[in-house]
Amino acid sequence: MLGKEYDFVIIGAGPAGSTAALYASRARLNTLLIDRSPQTGTLAITHKIANYPGVLGELTGLELVERMQKQAKSFGTTLVQSQVLSVNFTDEQKEIKLPEGVVKAKAVFIAVGARAAGRKLPGEEEYTGRGVSYCSTCDAAFYEGREVVVIGDDEEAVQEAGALAKFSKQVHLLVPSGKLRGGASLEEVEQLSNIKVYPRYRIKEIIGDDHVSGVKVTTAERTEEKWDVDGVFLYLSGMKPGTDFLGEQVKRDTEGYVSVNETLETSVPGVYAGGDARKTQVKQAVLAAADGCVAALEAEKFIHGRKTVRPQYS
Repeated sequence: MLGKEYDFVIIGAGPAGSTAALYASRARLNTLLIDRSPQTGTLAITHKIANYPGVLGELTGLELVERMQKQAKSFGTTLVQSQVLSVNFTDEQKEIKLPEGVVKAKAVFIAVGARAAGRKLPGEEEYTGRGVSYCSTCDAAFYEGREVVVIGDDEEAVQEAGALAKFSKQVHLLVPSGKLRGGASLEEVEQLSNIKVYPRYRIKEIIGDDHVSGVKVTTAERTEEKWDVDGVFLYLSGMKPGTDFLGEQVKRDTEGYVSVNETLETSVPGVYAGGDARKTQVKQAVLAAADGCVAALEAEKFIHGRKTVRPQYS
């Protein structure tokens, strides 16, 4: 792996990275896929998935991402487990520094994920993917007829509560600060009979066994209550992409998301970014996979100096 130049190096083995590896290897690019924890990304820790196109029934996120990685390897991708410490994109030959040494590449795809930022609630990490979620679009259907808690004080939390109300029997919306930020309004959700708003309520602990079974809540009067609920949706501190290792090598926004154009190319020619590494309104595995396809085809075009991408129809 060290001391040789790859055509295409992909950082992150989630749906974006694994799909990019599949398309790149199928295009006969010598492809290296690097991930520090290939089985612990946002998709991998998702308990159930039922909306991935072409996959009937339910499967775990780990099962889906392992299928993607296996498919990429079947076309010739090399998958290694290592941590990217830093990168150097100042020369035509890109360098990726690992604890083991330096990997060189003609083109690079940044496909690292994003995780909830800030301090974790007690029980949050333990039950992530098993009752704790950060995405109603992903998981609302699993709570049909059930009771859930949503906590947050911005427009995203309000919108997610409204989305969950279409499925859940009861939605408890906790607003820790007592008022919403950024001009958000409770007007729409207050009209829904199965949403109850709790100003200045906070979650003290998320509890359960194999799956979330309840929460301990601190009320506005600073008393403690225990609620039996089936799911907890958290919108306390947003998502933070794992892009700190990039430093100033590519342009990023104030939140750390990599800035890209319509072909997913960054501020450096031959370096692309997608999935949760770039800022999008919707976070879904199918969109990340689409990014991987685009990045791989664009990288193949860049490496061979062509003006248009070469599609893979057969």
